[in-house]
Amino acid sequence: MLTILQPQARLRSRKVLLREIHMARSLTAKDFLPIGELARRTGLSVSAIRFYEEKGLVQSIRTAGNQRRFLRSDLRRLSFILIAQKLGLALSEIEEELAKLPQGRNPTARDWGKISTSIRKQLDAKIALLERTRSRLDGCIGCGCLSLKKCQLYNKNDVAGEEGAGPRHVLR
Repeated sequence: MLTILQPQARLRSRKVLLREIHMARSLTAKDFLPIGELARRTGLSVSAIRFYEEKGLVQSIRTAGNQRRFLRSDLRRLSFILIAQKLGLALSEIEEELAKLPQGRNPTARDWGKISTSIRKQLDAKIALLERTRSRLDGCIGCGCLSLKKCQLYNKNDVAGEEGAGPRHVLR
């Protein structure tokens, strides 16, 4: 039997905490993973999991021996965090998406689908920017005009600096 001392949560209301404690008490030890097992199964380091817990992206409970235990559903949350980071999402964006998941129950495929739709929109915008940048780079580098009169990257007398910082002509 798993004895629960306290949930490790940040910025949760008392009502939400009580609901989560009630849910956790109805679960058995088989429903939880120790942090080492979670690290092994996700490929993350224990310190990375603790970092995500500190940021509020995952939650643990503590056993009577003060060891962290995570729900099996946290495997999916951590996998999502890894994938989202590889796609270039900031932790704040990931946190925003994870906040959309329901409290007090495991997320369903429909819940994850809503997040997927949201992220797809962000990815489409990033892909459009990358394609636009690539096409302009190809056009400039591959033109071979040697005069640099047509090249959008040419910036005589730093005229583009008046428009702001960064590669102004390329990102239009």
